[in-house]
Amino acid sequence: MAITITSLTAFILILTVIPFSQAALTADYYHQTCPQAENIIYQTVRNASIYDPKVPARLLRMFFHDCFIRGCDASLLLDSTSGNKAEKDGPPNISVRSFYVIEEAKAKIEKACPRTVSCADALAIAARDVVAMSQGPWWPVLKGRKDGCMSKANETINLPSPFSNTTTLVQSFAKRGLNVKDLVTLSGGHTLGFSHCSSFSARIHNSTDPTINSEFAMTLKKKCPIHNKDRNAGAFLDSTSSKFDNDYYKNIIMGKGVFGSDQALYGDYRTKGIVDSYAKDEKLFFKEFAASMVKLGNVGVIEDGEVRLKCNVVN
Repeated sequence: MAITITSLTAFILILTVIPFSQAALTADYYHQTCPQAENIIYQTVRNASIYDPKVPARLLRMFFHDCFIRGCDASLLLDSTSGNKAEKDGPPNISVRSFYVIEEAKAKIEKACPRTVSCADALAIAARDVVAMSQGPWWPVLKGRKDGCMSKANETINLPSPFSNTTTLVQSFAKRGLNVKDLVTLSGGHTLGFSHCSSFSARIHNSTDPTINSEFAMTLKKKCPIHNKDRNAGAFLDSTSSKFDNDYYKNIIMGKGVFGSDQALYGDYRTKGIVDSYAKDEKLFFKEFAASMVKLGNVGVIEDGEVRLKCNVVN
């Protein structure tokens, strides 16, 4: 069931929206101070992905969820404390996994270049690497972010919901300096995604969502029966789940979007044409995805934070 908020709360959220950052990030930020940082992150992420094929999707989602709350400041990586419930324990983030990968990469970087590379930059680099490892595009990650010192679970209400309609999504992205094309482009990250039943079961039981392909709905019903007791049950968000490609958009055109928010992109005049163009031209999608990821990586960047020694706790 979608979460509703009062007008007062909505007004407060609008006032606290993360602005598009004007911070000066550069691709060669660590060229002199820690030239081995990107290779350390790559090797760590690669090894983790070989051991657990779910890692790429998890790290890409982690980056998105981090940037959408307080900006790209690694606040999602902070643990809750006795006096504060952190973002990672907010309802939408309970299923975010593989924090250990960033922790491991950070520990190795601290040995090589102490107090130099932020957790926020490490996560941004890792998100790029998992896309490239999955046969998707590569792009030079702009660096120079600092780590935030605050993380609040109740702010995760600002994350886009799999139940959202396109208008809600457009507004949510706009508050972060991201346009309609960025919305459709970044949604393509779901090509690596997996969803548990709770995020889409409402579409397939009781009154079936008319926008969903009937045969596909039956397939989802088998995976997620009404009285499902398997907490791990769910579905991949496209049919080539380990490969970063444009299959996600082809599925939406066929009415096979798993999330209501994904399928809604093909029912709105503002987004339908972009879905069509990416379904036809994978190279175009790759080019635009790289550009939108750079843009996402600039959301709410802070320059007055700290470089955490460990990503799960403030210094």
